[in-house]
Amino acid sequence: MLVRQHDVRVYKSEENLARKDQLAWKIAEVAADPVEVSQEVTDEVINRVIDNASVAAASLLRAPIVSARAQAKAHPFTRGGSTVFGLPIPKRYSPEWATWANGVAVRELDYHDTFLAAEYSHPGDNIPAMIAVAQHVTGTRSAQVSGHDVVRGIATGYEIQVDLVRAISLHKHKIDHVAHLGPSIAAGLGTLLHLDPEVIFQAIGQALHTTTATRQSRKGQISTWKAHAPAFAAKMAVEAVDRAMRGQTSPEPIYEGEDGVIAWMLDGPDAHYSVPLPERGEVKRGILDTYTKEHSAEYQAQAWIDLARKLHNEHPELANPANVKSIVLHTSHHTHYVIGSGANDPQKYDPTASRETLDHSIPYIFAVALQDGRWHHVDSYAPERAGRPDTVQLWHKITTEEDAEWTRRYHSIDPDEKAFGGRAEIELADGSHITAEIAVADAHPLGARPFQRENYIQKFKTLAEPVLEPSEIERFLDVAQRLDTLTADELGELTIVARPGLLESVNDPKGIF
Repeated sequence: MLVRQHDVRVYKSEENLARKDQLAWKIAEVAADPVEVSQEVTDEVINRVIDNASVAAASLLRAPIVSARAQAKAHPFTRGGSTVFGLPIPKRYSPEWATWANGVAVRELDYHDTFLAAEYSHPGDNIPAMIAVAQHVTGTRSAQVSGHDVVRGIATGYEIQVDLVRAISLHKHKIDHVAHLGPSIAAGLGTLLHLDPEVIFQAIGQALHTTTATRQSRKGQISTWKAHAPAFAAKMAVEAVDRAMRGQTSPEPIYEGEDGVIAWMLDGPDAHYSVPLPERGEVKRGILDTYTKEHSAEYQAQAWIDLARKLHNEHPELANPANVKSIVLHTSHHTHYVIGSGANDPQKYDPTASRETLDHSIPYIFAVALQDGRWHHVDSYAPERAGRPDTVQLWHKITTEEDAEWTRRYHSIDPDEKAFGGRAEIELADGSHITAEIAVADAHPLGARPFQRENYIQKFKTLAEPVLEPSEIERFLDVAQRLDTLTADELGELTIVARPGLLESVNDPKGIF
């Protein structure tokens, strides 16, 4: 793949940085490039559309989704409009609110795809906005887009997010990772709608400006906002594109300005970044470097769950805390300080902590997977499971430590070397030791069982069976797998409809709308 490294730094106002030299403009040019997608990329886009629907189906009755869906239902659309996961296909809603509701459903269980480099990301968060906007504009006849356009838009969204994540760390400065998502969605929508670079540029600036927030959403007692944060960024991006299409402009230079994002939120006035972007005419392949989850947990936990399952089978005695003196997980800086004991969050060892907090506690996750030999998106987080005395006892014997070599591999740009696991050193009560390590999750492209189309389909069927009719499961899979050839009129079928009466089993919470 041909890429150009773009030097990005802070400029004083009197330096008058030309628009063509601004990162937002360079991203806009990539989005406006009419280059086609490859079959390999198209196939992976379809996989991720199925993956998103899987985790959305499993979330349909969870409180954040019920709330977000109720907000979307308060904004119906009679001309155009977009579908909302779970609701009947003929029912249409304002596209930004459909983006919101579907984005929350996709993100709630922390169970879809990931890309990790200088920053963290869940690139599948790009997809709800692309589908919602495509459905809406086709219905209004303000634009004619097809399934192929949706594929191209999603490919751009993934590409831009991956490129930003490779180069610019947000978490180092306690800025939430969705600050890369707003610009990537704006760029993807630019591709989808065949917008000019000028319009895309303005939308990117507004999307970034409105989606920078602190990482407190992922610290301490993690709240339901964790599921809402990417959906909020997506909603802001849709609105930014709408304003830009109407001729409205954004602050600039949004990245490089002396009072801009880099100067005051990231590495400061002396910062330098090198951002890789595809050359004109080069296929957008970023999605191929991303990876999904077999387990509903923070991505850095995926490999550890697989290792714990293996240890459960090989050393069943480890399930009994009486046999274990200590377990130390030697791992990367990120795993240690964000989801490990290095975070110094007492909540990560609290059996009454929220599901969102337990999802970000590798000591908890490793303990449960070690005892159960499996991981389940509901059962493994149940309060009674977290509070089981023998689990709490084992859990509190597990700590993490940063290992320089695992940190180096975590940040490696060589895909054959990049790793997200570590080494477990277990001291038993009798003085003996067990050591085991894992580099990547089993489902990773370089793992023991890389996810293929059949795995995505099975994941969807497993998660959808409790909430969708069998005929609906097959209908959606047929539509999704034909994404690249869907006509404008068929785009509205790219959703899932709940079993009759399922959504009526929960009450919509009341708010302003």
